[in-house]
Formats: sequence, structure tokens, C-alpha cells
Amino acid sequence: MTQEVVAVLGSGMWGSLLAQLIEANGYPVRLWSRRQGGEMQPVLASATIVVVAVSVAGVLPVMQTIRSLPADSIIVSTTKGLLPDSFSTPAQSWQKHFPGHGVVALSGPNLAAEIAQGLPAATVAASLQPEAAQRVQRVLASERLRVYTNDDPLGTELGGALKNVMAIAAGVCDGLSLGANAKAGLITRALAEMVRVAVALGANAHTLYGLSGLGDLLATCNSPLSRNYRLGYGLAQGKSLVALLRELQTTVEGVNTAQVLVQLAEQRGLRVPIAQQVYRLLHNQVTPQQAVMELMGRDLKAEFHPDPL
Repeated sequence: MTQEVVAVLGSGMWGSLLAQLIEANGYPVRLWSRRQGGEMQPVLASATIVVVAVSVAGVLPVMQTIRSLPADSIIVSTTKGLLPDSFSTPAQSWQKHFPGHGVVALSGPNLAAEIAQGLPAATVAASLQPEAAQRVQRVLASERLRVYTNDDPLGTELGGALKNVMAIAAGVCDGLSLGANAKAGLITRALAEMVRVAVALGANAHTLYGLSGLGDLLATCNSPLSRNYRLGYGLAQGKSLVALLRELQTTVEGVNTAQVLVQLAEQRGLRVPIAQQVYRLLHNQVTPQQAVMELMGRDLKAEFHPDPL
């Protein structure tokens, strides 16, 4: 078997951590960062696996910078979000631009700060090419990180993207001290909303009940390590979005995803009540208290509705 050589594009907390984990498994790793400068192409020259760990805003710029990739190399997308113009997931965009290469979506309940402390975690490597997912599984799996595979990259990515919006709502819930009952109800209905959207876009519902859906949702809705949760909590405390983004000093993907999701839902005729209230809150159209009242005052219906939309 050919020795894997890994290039990691992006040296934020997650990219740097992935590079460390892979290197600890004995694989050579080359790291590229836009902040540090330097040519990207030499980093990619002999790579068999290219891990992309950039924000949604960085996906297209990085993609357009790559002139070529080595034959048989695979691309691993770790970005959790939706591209604004195309409504596509990052892995879908990578596959479109590099159709001759296998693409793997890596996602799960992976709070980088916990893994960096040596705490155990699990993640999913998803691809339409099983061998590509298995290669990533072998490179990343360790006593610290258990890696599963599946064949639904779309559902895997949507779980990671949509839960960011729901984590903002969970932060609001805790920031308003609404209690355990309210939060349990919110997370349960958030998962139903995520499944509804994912299935309508062609994903497998079962994927959303796995690590990249329910697992990631639980982690980000319950941890102050989650930037999206902290944003929602701060909004409930009366802080402005601008002030919170300045305070967090990092990308909060749920802000962009909420906007893209609401636009997509309007285009497809999908019911996304939680995402809509998060969107309205982010745009100062409602207060946190009004958003709660809007959700509680919706028309009564059966829990499991026959209409998937």
C-alpha cells in the first residue's frame, strides 16, 4: 500500500489539530495557511490526501488557487456550512471542480478544544467512494478519535451545517434561562427540522440521527466551547451581533448558514420555523423573547407530520 502524504490547508484550531493527529499516526503532513503566506502548490505537489480546513468564506478562494492535484489524491472537506451563491455544500463544490478525485466529508461532534486536551471523540468520514472514506479513516483513527464511515456525504455535511443554526437557538434558550423542558423540546424539534431539510435535498434521514447530525447537534447545543452557542447566549443577554462577533474574534458559521438556509427554504417551500426565528433575531427583526413566543404560538399539529415538507 502506498504511504499516504497529507496536505492540510488551513491552520486554524481545527486544521492544526487534524495535522497533529495525522502526524501522531506516523504520516507525513504539510501545512499551508493563508495567514502565513507561501505558495500552496508545493504543499500539494506529492499529497495523496488533501484536508481542507477553512471557513465557508475561504472555500472558493482556496479552490480557485489550486492549479492541479496529484493523480489519485482525495480531498477531505471539513468545512461546516453552505455556500451562499450555489446553496451547495463544500464537498459538492469540491466534487464539481475536481470531478476526477474522490471527495470525503469529515464531520461529527468534534469540539477541537476537547480533542486537543486528549479527550475522546468520534467523527464520520463520508464519501460516495467507499475506498476514499476508508483511507481517511485509517489516517485519522486513534485512541483519541474514533472514525466511522458512511456513503452519504450530503447528509453528513448538512448535519454539520444546519446544527450551527440550531446551536444559536439553544444558546438563546439557555441565555433566557428557559429551563430543561424548553431546551429538550427545542433540540428535538431542531433535529426534526434538520431531517426535513436534509431529506428534501436528497440526503438519507438515518444520517441525521448519527454522529454528524444528532451527535453534533447535542455537542454544540450544550457546550460553551461552541461559538454558535455562545453567540446565541450573548444575544439573549442583550448584546449586539456586531459586539459578539468582535468578542468571539472568529468565524461563527451559523450566521451565514441561517441566511442561506432561510433563502433555500423559501425557494424549496420547506418549513424551517426555528431557522427563521434565528435569522430574524440575527437581523434585529425580533427580540429573543419575541422569537420564543413566535415558536410557541405556531399552529398546532401532529408531532410526526405525513408531509415531509
